[in-house]
Amino acid sequence: MARIVMKFGGTSVADLDRIKNVARHVKREVDAGHEVAVVVSAMSGKTNELVGWVQGMPKVVGANSPFYDAREYDAVVASGEQVTSGLLAIALQAMDINARSWQGWQIPIRTDNAHGAARILEIDGADIVKRMGEGQVAVIAGFQGLGPDNRIATLGRGGSDTSAVAIAAAVKADRCDIYTDVDGVYTTDPRIVPQARRLKKIAFEEMLEMASLGAKVLQVRSVELAMVFKVRTFVRSSFEDPDAPGMGDFLNPPGTLICDEEEIVEQEVVTGIAYAKDEAQISLRRLADRPGVSAAIFGPLAESHINVDMIVQNISEDGSKTDMTFTVPSGDVEKAIKVLGENKEKIGYDVVQNESGLVKVSVIGIGMRSHAGVAATAFKALADKGINIKAITTSEIKISILIDGPYAELAVRTLHSCYGLDKN
Repeated sequence: MARIVMKFGGTSVADLDRIKNVARHVKREVDAGHEVAVVVSAMSGKTNELVGWVQGMPKVVGANSPFYDAREYDAVVASGEQVTSGLLAIALQAMDINARSWQGWQIPIRTDNAHGAARILEIDGADIVKRMGEGQVAVIAGFQGLGPDNRIATLGRGGSDTSAVAIAAAVKADRCDIYTDVDGVYTTDPRIVPQARRLKKIAFEEMLEMASLGAKVLQVRSVELAMVFKVRTFVRSSFEDPDAPGMGDFLNPPGTLICDEEEIVEQEVVTGIAYAKDEAQISLRRLADRPGVSAAIFGPLAESHINVDMIVQNISEDGSKTDMTFTVPSGDVEKAIKVLGENKEKIGYDVVQNESGLVKVSVIGIGMRSHAGVAATAFKALADKGINIKAITTSEIKISILIDGPYAELAVRTLHSCYGLDKN
């Protein structure tokens, strides 16, 4: 009836009983007549264990350097998904379902040569499509592919989501279902706002912003791929009873559909509130206001793989000096200050200041494109609660506000309420 790619994360396959439960979800779709491919992560905690083994090996053997061959890192770390795919194939076979496991190199999923953080270049889905057409379930190890050096290459943390969406695009699947430990995408974190609502639909662009701004439901790269290839993606819970009413509803399954905005008939002005903790602010004081100064600051930071986010510039009255303020993850503050110190003469600042323990709260919604006053509503609501704003950045569908860490939950609750997201 349809072609579906199902993806199950680490908590969904954490032990043998959960793998059996996953097999029941797969059986439901097979029994409905669908062609099915399944992408699996390693069992919960297994990847961390494997990474720990790799990182500890140089010390155990008394090596002079803590560094190791990234190709061997991939060979070890990719084994977690190999185990899971084999176990799930065995579980499905025990249910009289024709299934076999596939590793990334067998398909093959071609990647670049960035071992440990590879990017997918090409997937030849012809053999998978042929087997699916014959009624066989393909159980695919996520997180891995084959580099140009003919070695296993892993995609970085969260790479199984990326594998699933890329495979769905390659086999022209009607849908990609991402099963996780939550039952969909919510207007904000329900742990902070109990009134948060599960969204029936969310646009690719909105989900991309939410994923990049702290929402942990989906990995950013997977959303980017889904948006580029227009892969309709459902976020669903693997912990619901596989045979419960409605679970097999192809057109309207429980969960949240991530789709093109054209599919969303009634667009809300604001879709959700996201937040990212552990932000830090760095300020360079009394810079010469001249061409090239921004490149002198942010070029070396980029080369050191430091992710810079919010950037604010203030110019003096006479236009000769400027202050440059930007945010980085708190864990990168010392590294960033070191890089700036090494380039002080080239940049030409007087003093560098920093402040950690900040939080970025963001208002997201494609409806903001056609509505005025969205930002003003946020600023007034926060001011009424006595929350001071340190920095602001905006885009077509997002307003991000930097505040002191202790006010994070109050700010999220306030913004969620002021835009009417508490209402059903």
